[in-house]
Amino acid sequence: FRRAHTLTVLFILTCALGYVTLLEETPQDTAYNTKRGIVASILVFLCFGVTQAKDGPFSRPHPAYWRFWLCVSVVYELFLIFILFQTVQDGRQFMKYIDPHLGVPLPERDYGGNCLIYDPGNETDPFHNIWDKLDGFVPAHFFGWYLKTLMIRDWWMCMIISVMFEFLEYSLEHQLPNFSECWWDHWIMDVILCNGLGIYCGMKTLSWLSLKTYKWQGLWNIPTYKGKMKRIVFQFTPYSWVKFEWKPASSLRRWLAVCGIIFVFLLAELNTFYLKFVLWMPPEHYLVLLRLVFFVNVGGVAMREIYDFMDDPKFHKKLGQQAWLVAAITATEFLIVVKYDPHTLTLSLPFYITQCWILGIILVLTWTAWRFFIRDITLRYKEIRRQKQEHKHEKDKCLSNGDGHSSILDEQNGNKLRERKL
Repeated sequence: FRRAHTLTVLFILTCALGYVTLLEETPQDTAYNTKRGIVASILVFLCFGVTQAKDGPFSRPHPAYWRFWLCVSVVYELFLIFILFQTVQDGRQFMKYIDPHLGVPLPERDYGGNCLIYDPGNETDPFHNIWDKLDGFVPAHFFGWYLKTLMIRDWWMCMIISVMFEFLEYSLEHQLPNFSECWWDHWIMDVILCNGLGIYCGMKTLSWLSLKTYKWQGLWNIPTYKGKMKRIVFQFTPYSWVKFEWKPASSLRRWLAVCGIIFVFLLAELNTFYLKFVLWMPPEHYLVLLRLVFFVNVGGVAMREIYDFMDDPKFHKKLGQQAWLVAAITATEFLIVVKYDPHTLTLSLPFYITQCWILGIILVLTWTAWRFFIRDITLRYKEIRRQKQEHKHEKDKCLSNGDGHSSILDEQNGNKLRERKL
């Protein structure tokens, strides 16, 4: 039935597109016809994928919604591959086909400079430095971290990613000027206010979702109008709830998996800034926002697939398709950045930054070796030593009382009798 339904939809869509092209006279504009043909091809592919792609772990608001984003992931990955195989100049100018205002070098904004919270030299507005930093990216940071918390579902992982990204901004501000921010912009506005408040609201939402009763009822079986409206709103909540318990210190496999998740998250965050830098896209452009909306939808599915694979590998024997696509997209974006501007990426880190990162890596590796190798060997040795001491203590206790002595003598006499019989 599903396959027949797909063929019907594809047939209707193809007929509609053909009817449109026959009604109007084809323009003699090659660029316009090319863009229109690509868009029509993408629509046909999305229509096929929405009905035929494999279902993911989510079923609300509808499985077709998540199949749609899976197909969008394929289209986006193909677009990235196409950009990757262009020259730097052609790739940047190709963005003009999407928006004629693109393809122009843009100056980067520096958020550093005067870092005085209260500027006595400016009598009209001493707090002008704070107001200058309060742009549209403040609510974007809040809502971004609210949604990331809903994806990760863990307080400490969100805080580690938030703090680590600020360290990355400190480390890479010699490459991208807009990474240069004031200390209070890094730690007060970003980590505490925007990111911290977003994580807090996200955890409160997760707590509500975990306590909610998931008892679904058909819309037409609900008698009251208020109940029907409530059921429509709850259609956009999960069908059932799964609490993520990452437990990174429980095993070496889970520890490496959690470290890999944090690494991919940070790389995807950096790709946001480096892509707009190498492709000459302004930060407020709608393509940047669309990319973030895309990652919010596909990232939630990918995180659920990764958790299912880690938590129950016997049932989920393979990593989910959306997780593989997200990893491939993140890697392809990084390759585009490397190809389009290798000079910026190869700018050497300051010496003190290099020392800090080497020290941090050594500490992480040392803790990993202690937790999963040295500590286990030590605990195993202590357990064996404890068992030996308990066994020796029991043997000494048996020898100290009469029952133990007599039992040893009976055993010796029994052995002598058996030797005589032989």
